[in-house]
Amino acid sequence: MIQDLLKESITTKDDLHKAKRKLSKKLGIHLPPNRELLKSYKELIKKQGLEPDPLFLHILKKRTVRTISGVAPVTVLTKPFPCPGRCVYCPTERGMPKSYLSNEPAAARALRSAFDPYRQVMVRLHSYYENGHKPEKIELIVLGGTWSFYPHAYQTWFIKRCFQAMNEFSFDHDIKKCTPKKSSWPQSMEQFHTTNQNALHRCVGLTLETRPDHITKEEIKRMRWLGATRVQIGIQSIFDDVLKITKRDQTRQQAKEATQLLKDAGFKINYHIMPNLPGSNLQKDDQMFKELFSHPDFHPDEMKIYPTVLPEFTPIMEKMYKDGTWKPYTDKELMSLLTKVKEKYVPYYVRISRLIRDIPATSIVAGSKISNLRQHIQMHMKKRGTLCKCIRCREERGRNIKTDYQKAKLFIDKIQTTGGTEYFISYENPQRTTLYAFLRLRLPEKKKSFIKELDGCALIRELHSYGQLKPILGQEVYTSQHLGFGKRLMNQAEIITKKKGYKKIAVIAGIGTREYYKKLGYALKKLYMIKSL
Repeated sequence: MIQDLLKESITTKDDLHKAKRKLSKKLGIHLPPNRELLKSYKELIKKQGLEPDPLFLHILKKRTVRTISGVAPVTVLTKPFPCPGRCVYCPTERGMPKSYLSNEPAAARALRSAFDPYRQVMVRLHSYYENGHKPEKIELIVLGGTWSFYPHAYQTWFIKRCFQAMNEFSFDHDIKKCTPKKSSWPQSMEQFHTTNQNALHRCVGLTLETRPDHITKEEIKRMRWLGATRVQIGIQSIFDDVLKITKRDQTRQQAKEATQLLKDAGFKINYHIMPNLPGSNLQKDDQMFKELFSHPDFHPDEMKIYPTVLPEFTPIMEKMYKDGTWKPYTDKELMSLLTKVKEKYVPYYVRISRLIRDIPATSIVAGSKISNLRQHIQMHMKKRGTLCKCIRCREERGRNIKTDYQKAKLFIDKIQTTGGTEYFISYENPQRTTLYAFLRLRLPEKKKSFIKELDGCALIRELHSYGQLKPILGQEVYTSQHLGFGKRLMNQAEIITKKKGYKKIAVIAGIGTREYYKKLGYALKKLYMIKSL
């Protein structure tokens, strides 16, 4: 079948599927999965000494969407541990971290690995290679409970083991298995980071998950020492009465303070927001989203929207549902609310990462069970002739832009936030419907920072080029990476920084991106890449 497929004119996954159906009928065999075809193709290349076709390899990949944003996400979960929260909506399944269920995909993988960080990373990287991906630029995402509440010794061990796995992982294509290098344990955190700077599998971003009431200056310094570049914080609601009813034990003021502190340290921020909480309603939720994207106290960079549902193992919420204290929105009401949010409120600089929690329908007692809610809303908006401006809906997703990237236009959006002015600098098509690359620049109001090396610095909080992951070694097709967008954006940020009177500029660089910034004249000073202008 592979030999016959190579004779066909295949340039898209649709072409591949049609050719597979035709040839399966001709050869009298069942329709083979792409994974098996990929394996056979690689064997044929080796056996006959052929030159691999990059496009054909790309099309055979399983789930190219996994690396379509330019990085390979690797999600790991911490072990079950007591949580400081009393939230009425959080499931408390025995043997699982607070708020996670054992049948959620990422949680199930962690459970099978006994929550061992080294094993979780190894298994995920192996899976990428098996499906034809090269996960050389890794976005490590640590979930599970409240990170800041775990003992420091456990935090340090956990992150070290993740870096050890990335540093040691090697995939033997002959035997189709991972073959870890000689163990590098024990090492200091700094040693693991230094090794990873030039490793084959580099950590280009590290995300930690916590609560806004646990964000302090000291906690931020510690997260930065671990290598973190982004923080997911459970805002849930910005209304104090709703937070009180749900026993969230935090306030709107704490959300504001946490946001400003994190931005002043250069972190990217992902808000978790829950419409339909007890004590809220459609009108209040509408007002909440409007404020989140317009009030200077907030302006998150990313957002995960988790419509409230009643999952298993949530006794207090179940009681509220039965006595009528909480009533879930109908699918129609939820669709209408989120459609309005995407059509009217979402700005160009925000990425809506999720529109619904990844809880299997079988574990939801009440609330929406539409797992592909984003697709439903997109189809609804398409019928209405409207588009969402969020980054995820506009990012360059696998198109070959080498013929039209020169038409990309520079856009600069100015955002007034509490404690500083932000600039979202991007290269997009003239209509702003396709985003190729962007940079987030912050100019703090106070030149003196609580992190000494950032005194007098403008801050680059994020630099990202979209498109299919472009490996550090080797070649990929269909990508907007490595076309010079990053350098041009950095240059533009430096121009703005100089005009505003700043003498230095700092980047909160992921460990695996330090070498890139060195080439642009930046030098590592403690925990940041810094350049004098």
